[in-house]
Amino acid sequence: MNLLWLQSGGCGGCTMSLLCHDSHDLVAMLRDAGINLLWHPALSEQTGAETVALLDACARGDTPVDLLCIEGAMLRGPQGTGRFHMLAGTGRPMIAWVKDLAARARYTLAIGSCAAWGGITAGGMNPAEACGLQYDGETRGGLLGADYRSVAGWPVINVAGCPTHPAWVVETLLGLTLGELDPDGLDALGRPRFYADHLVHHGCSRNEFYEFKASAEKASDLGCLMENLGCMGTQAHADCNVRPWNGGGSCITGGYACIACTEPGFEEPGHPFATTPKVAGIPTGLPSDMPKAWFVALAALSKSATPKRVRDNARVDHPVVAPALRKARPK
Repeated sequence: MNLLWLQSGGCGGCTMSLLCHDSHDLVAMLRDAGINLLWHPALSEQTGAETVALLDACARGDTPVDLLCIEGAMLRGPQGTGRFHMLAGTGRPMIAWVKDLAARARYTLAIGSCAAWGGITAGGMNPAEACGLQYDGETRGGLLGADYRSVAGWPVINVAGCPTHPAWVVETLLGLTLGELDPDGLDALGRPRFYADHLVHHGCSRNEFYEFKASAEKASDLGCLMENLGCMGTQAHADCNVRPWNGGGSCITGGYACIACTEPGFEEPGHPFATTPKVAGIPTGLPSDMPKAWFVALAALSKSATPKRVRDNARVDHPVVAPALRKARPK
């Protein structure tokens, strides 16, 4: 399969993430799986006229595009012209190229939350009129429209994340190439279910603190980050703590609260990222699938039964009380 990768309104962080994939030679691994990298702005040697000629051939249909990967938001401004991002040497806006190529692509993939929903680029007053390929924030539509389907009949595949996990990208590409991913493998937002059917909370290294509602009060504390420091891991769809980044960690492992970067609209939660909004002392963002009354009752019960070790360790930056040794069984 031919893979074409383009970048628009973003930071390039998803490419940086991809380069941290566990494989020692990413391009060789894709090649061995039957994926031919036509062009990538950071990985390919072709530039200038060579690249434009390749894109022309793809847009005409002379060179097949099986996997069209778009990284970064679509910049429609000013006033819908797309001239905030012109593809150098072509005199055409990037959004025009993306529309032409998406009409030819067998599969179209939004790489990262900017390409999926608009992401950080669409935050604030959004003067660039940034949007995603098939979403504008939480609203279906985006650049290609809600009814867009690729040549294979698929909607845009949203490999969302900020940045997206390198293994999510590679597993999606391999799944499509090897026929192991079908439309039922996408959730209602077009994200591959192999990672979107999880919550960041699954496998969290702070779960003992969550269970007893032993909460961190400041950055660097070891306790649960949900109650005070804005963590949305109990609501965010991703397997970051089951599938560690770079083989070893996650945002939460590193001491940062989950900001739900795989979800549309994450860039403007309506409160500081590191603060948990509350009403009458109860977080407004409750764990997925948990009624408010249950959460309140469970939190009260858990706090009343918090072991001293867990409570003391929750508010320091390194464990100060070790787990008790198991008592020997009576003989």
